[in-house]
Amino acid sequence: MKFAAACTVAFAASANAFAPTKVGNHATQLNAMKDDMARVGAAALAGVAIFGATLPAQAITKSELNQLSYLQVKGTGLANRCSEVIGEDTIVPKAGARLTEMCIEPKAWAVEEEIGKAGKTEKKFVNSKVMTRQTYTLEGIEGSIKVDGGNIVFTEEEGIDYAPTTVQLPGGERVPFLFTVKELVAKGNGGAFKPGFQMGGDFSVPSYRTGLFLDPKGRGGTTGYDMAVALPGLQSGEEGDAELFKENNKTFDVGQGRIEMEVNKVNAEESEIGGVFVASQPGDTDMGSKVPKKILTKGIFYAKVQ
Repeated sequence: MKFAAACTVAFAASANAFAPTKVGNHATQLNAMKDDMARVGAAALAGVAIFGATLPAQAITKSELNQLSYLQVKGTGLANRCSEVIGEDTIVPKAGARLTEMCIEPKAWAVEEEIGKAGKTEKKFVNSKVMTRQTYTLEGIEGSIKVDGGNIVFTEEEGIDYAPTTVQLPGGERVPFLFTVKELVAKGNGGAFKPGFQMGGDFSVPSYRTGLFLDPKGRGGTTGYDMAVALPGLQSGEEGDAELFKENNKTFDVGQGRIEMEVNKVNAEESEIGGVFVASQPGDTDMGSKVPKKILTKGIFYAKVQ
C-alpha cells in the first residue's frame, strides 16, 4: 500500500476527529481541551490498526537513515520525517530507563471555527493545510521513564520540542501556532511498551513570539515603543488607550495542551517504539491581543527506549 493511501485510509477511519463538534460554555480552557480529546482521541486511535498495519512504501528505518550522508538527505524531506519501526515485540523498561531520540511528525491539522447555520452559530473543526516548509516535526526529544502503580509515566525534559507552524483554512485565513510538547507528563495504561499501549498527558504551550519581537509599529514585550507613536492623539487621556490597550501591552501567554499517543510497532532488538498521536492545543494570541484558536494535530511518532 502506498504511503499516501495508508494515511488516507487511517484518517478516513478516524474522520470523527475533524467532524463538526458543538461547544458550549467552558469552565476552563483546559477542560475544553480535555473534552475535545475525549471526543477526538477514541476515533483517532481507532485508526491505529489501519494506519500501522502495513509498512508504507519507501519507508525508512532509523538504522537505514543513519547510513545516509548529509548530501543524501539534503533536499529529500527525510529530515522532516520520523523513522518507521518494524516489529510487534514487547519492551519492559528497567529502572532508570529513558525515552530518547523521540520524533513527533504531524500528518493532518484542523482548526476550530465558528460556523453560522440556520441563524445559529456553532463551533466545529475545519480541515486545514500546512503552509510551513518541512520544519514542523519535533526531533531529539528525550526524558525519563518511571513506573508508578504499574503504569509507565514519561516526563519530557529536553530536545527540539517546539516548532513554529502555520496552517491555512479553506477561506485563506492563516493560523500560526507553536507546535510543542514542552513539559509533557504522559501517563500510560500499562508497564510495558507493546502494540496497543497508550499514554497521554498535558503539556505547556509557550507564546508563539518572544518578548523581543517587535510588531509593525515597533511595539514589543520587553523592548520597543510602549504605544503606536503614529497615533498619539488616540492614546492620550484616561480612556484614550482603552481601544488599543491589548495591542500596546504585549504579554507572553503560556497555554496548555494535551496529547494522546498509542504504540503500534515495537522492535525489541533495536529498542524502538512507534505509533500514532492526536494532540489539542491553543494557537497564537499575537502576544495577548487575540483570542487563540483551538488546533487539533494528528500524526506519527518514534522513540528509543534506553
